[in-house]
Amino acid sequence: MNTTQTYKVKGMHCASCAGIIEKTFKKVDGVVSAEVNYGTETAKIAIDESKTNPHSLSEKIEKLGYSLVVPTAERMFMSPEEHREHLGFNQSKKEKLAEVTDLRNKVMSAIPLAIFSIFVMSWDIFAEYKLISPMGYTIKEFFHHLLPIFATYTLFVVGKPYLLGFYRFLRYGKANMDTLIGIGTSVAFLYSFIITAFEKTLRPFLNVDQTYYDVTIVVITFIALGKYLEARSKIKTGDAIEKLLNLQAKTALVVRDGKEIEISVNEVVHGDWIIIKPGAKIPVDGIISEGSSYIDESMVTGEPMPVQKKVGDSVVSGTMNTSGSFAFVATKVGSETLLAQIIKMVEEAQGSKAPIQALADKISSIFVPIVLVIAFATLGAWLFFATGPFGFAQALSYGLTSFVGVLVIACPCALGLATPTAIIVGVGKGAREGILIKDAATMEKLHKVDTVVVDKTGTITVGKPTLVDIENLSDLQNEELISMLASLEKKSEHPIAHAIVNYAQAKNIPTTDISNFESIQGKGLRGSIKGVEYFVGNAKLIVDLGIGFDASKMEQFTAQGKTPVILATKRKVVGFVMVADEIKLESKQAMADLHKLGITVVMLTGDDERAAKYMASLVGIDEVIAHVLPEDKLTKIKELQSQGRVVAMAGDGVNDAPALAQADVGIAMGTGTDVAIESAGITLLGGDISKLVKSIKLSKITMRGIKQNLFWAFIYNIVGIPLATGMFFAASEWLLSPAFAGFAMAMSSVSVVGNSLRIKSMKL
Repeated sequence: MNTTQTYKVKGMHCASCAGIIEKTFKKVDGVVSAEVNYGTETAKIAIDESKTNPHSLSEKIEKLGYSLVVPTAERMFMSPEEHREHLGFNQSKKEKLAEVTDLRNKVMSAIPLAIFSIFVMSWDIFAEYKLISPMGYTIKEFFHHLLPIFATYTLFVVGKPYLLGFYRFLRYGKANMDTLIGIGTSVAFLYSFIITAFEKTLRPFLNVDQTYYDVTIVVITFIALGKYLEARSKIKTGDAIEKLLNLQAKTALVVRDGKEIEISVNEVVHGDWIIIKPGAKIPVDGIISEGSSYIDESMVTGEPMPVQKKVGDSVVSGTMNTSGSFAFVATKVGSETLLAQIIKMVEEAQGSKAPIQALADKISSIFVPIVLVIAFATLGAWLFFATGPFGFAQALSYGLTSFVGVLVIACPCALGLATPTAIIVGVGKGAREGILIKDAATMEKLHKVDTVVVDKTGTITVGKPTLVDIENLSDLQNEELISMLASLEKKSEHPIAHAIVNYAQAKNIPTTDISNFESIQGKGLRGSIKGVEYFVGNAKLIVDLGIGFDASKMEQFTAQGKTPVILATKRKVVGFVMVADEIKLESKQAMADLHKLGITVVMLTGDDERAAKYMASLVGIDEVIAHVLPEDKLTKIKELQSQGRVVAMAGDGVNDAPALAQADVGIAMGTGTDVAIESAGITLLGGDISKLVKSIKLSKITMRGIKQNLFWAFIYNIVGIPLATGMFFAASEWLLSPAFAGFAMAMSSVSVVGNSLRIKSMKL
């Protein structure tokens, strides 16, 4: 049996680490697929349980310095919420904070040593250019004995991970960023130690006044500082998951055996009667059975205004009751709730890889071995070409400087962080806006979209009939006309009847008792009010009654997609109302915003062509295709794609399923707990069409951030490695200091994470 699971990975320090782990897993018999993400420090693994298991996989990588966080047997039987909290973001953040604290302590202990080393280096440099006096013999001897002590502490305590990377390379042949730093700093330290120990013996052959203790100290300190800043920044990239987890209520007030008792949210079961008081969080999903209130759903849907909820309305976990008290029946608990689904979706999306990352992964996988070759070739070139003009001692000094510089500056960390950090922040920002993105590939596709296809009902319109016009043809007041209609229609189950009754209730228009009520199949109904017989129905009913009626005015309304409901006596038409599916308030602005982005909008609908075109003209839609069945929508999507267009389809996620699946990006207009999270690549909570525009803007911002990150990561290495080799020494007589290389390498990773974090503050 094949199973797919995502595990936290400990011990990863760079993109090449992810490549090593992924290659190791793929070589194991029973591993169907493996995808390791350095940005989220996770591994998504599909395995054949009859051939291998997570524990054996963890053992495969433990000798390389990594491990999988596998849940223990006792954890398997915890509640879903506790299980997720143990394995999910909260637990990993605690571990990450502990790692960051440990790293911070080491960095703080090394910084004074680095400052001292920089002071000594600067003194030597300034003295060489005769800007200050050279060190006195006593001071120089003091520093000569102090620097080895500082370097020993820095290398073997602060730099321990890099020494282990060097050791694993020698033993297993696996090289990562730690290997590069370990080789560079170890060679610098070992060379310096030999010079110090055998100074008199080596003086005739080497420049014994040139040691590299300061390089060892400063490089390791800068790199450790960069790692600390990077780790601290990466914690901030994932705060969307933490905020979502914090939305979950810890307890619920339920009624059991006639008593109100407070229990853990994990103990709530289907059918529980839950009491919600003012200011309380909704613990699970359900349907209100008693009372009403206004609920703040902003943290789930992104909508700022509280929403009125009454009996029969749905409520979702994680939202906040602002006023009033009510009771509801639990319909979804644990992992079934909307909040749990959102958290799962965001976690999976943040851990997924965008296609654009493939190039960076490929380069990172071969980068370290290539750098090792370049470093040793650089050392050899200096010894071969520079020994003649400079002598062996000076050539070796220049060669070691370049060797260490190449190893230190050529770190693939920035390359590995470029894509995942931007995806993590982008997906998290989307979740806070009520935009749920299924995976990184969807995010990447969305920014290329040039055509958006929309369904009318529930996408451009509200999705339910509403009374929109009243035409009174008698001496009655409008309120009297509506009262009669509502009195008759309240006995009907038709959606149009509900629209009229709801209008009357909203306007506080009273209804009266009806006698002799009868439903007329396919035409309407009749009943008596205060002894007078009335008929309510469509135009066909009026024709059958033989009542003369000028229908020209009504036809103007029907051309606009409105449905007439006529009230008549046996002799004349009293008046009529028009019922229509109203356009959402935000639809017109959303269409205008899409046009500003250079996107063409096409509406596909099963409605009458005249009504559909009228509706499209009101909101500014470019093209209308009417009388369309679901399978016709699918054909139209294929037709647009055959023209070379990149198509996004926005629909309700159910009736439009074939078209959503065919589109390059399927967008489900989700509302409340009925949101079809799995039906499309993107789900817009609350069914707000303006979020469609925001989702495209978010995709463009995120992809722009990724491209910026990749550009600077590539440029950094393209420029840095030639500088470190000493390629320009002949023209400038200048060599890149390994200390500066260490600082530049550290800051490259920090700058990439910082650039990704900017996405958080950008306005959509």
